[in-house]
Amino acid sequence: MTTTLYLTRHGETKWNVEKRMQGWQDSPLTEKGRQDAKRLGKRLEAVELTAIYASTSGRALETAELVCGARLVPLYQDEQLREMHLGDWEGKTHDEIRQMDPVLFDHFWNAPHLYAPRCGERFFDVQQRALAAVRRIIARHEGETVLVVTHGVVLKTLIAAFKGVPLNELWAPPYVHGASVTVVEASGDVFHVIVEGDVSHIGEAREV
Repeated sequence: MTTTLYLTRHGETKWNVEKRMQGWQDSPLTEKGRQDAKRLGKRLEAVELTAIYASTSGRALETAELVCGARLVPLYQDEQLREMHLGDWEGKTHDEIRQMDPVLFDHFWNAPHLYAPRCGERFFDVQQRALAAVRRIIARHEGETVLVVTHGVVLKTLIAAFKGVPLNELWAPPYVHGASVTVVEASGDVFHVIVEGDVSHIGEAREV
């Protein structure tokens, strides 16, 4: 039986706009982030969702609630869907991190398979825990349709796994915008990416 997953990243946040790394820390959704989540909810109105799973971070939970709206769909929290743990980078801007850890910062964006922080997770670590969470969801909802609300790095590592793409190509386009939608069909341990990072319901999106 085929399980259909609708995967999204939380809406735009204050720290996204400020180019600050969030990781396990949090910042509130912007007005754009909230409106984009509502637009995603409208796009999915005709989709019969069995359940919604969200990261335990506030920005993901609020996005999930806004997408759900008045629909009576159970919402479950799963900390395995949290963003990558970024250690002492969390709360700092890209420029601050580039000055503080130039080699690690370069690896993060240009050679993600080599990124090995002093404190925090590697991309491989994130991918493995996120895949475990997705497999649990599929086992629980075989043949059903589920929305998963998570984070940028989590989504990119999952999509790479679904497509069989190595981690050194993690950041290949498309960019995963806030409240974008990726649709995946899963049968057993075989995944087919049907739609990737689509933002047609949002209109003009910007990288954050």
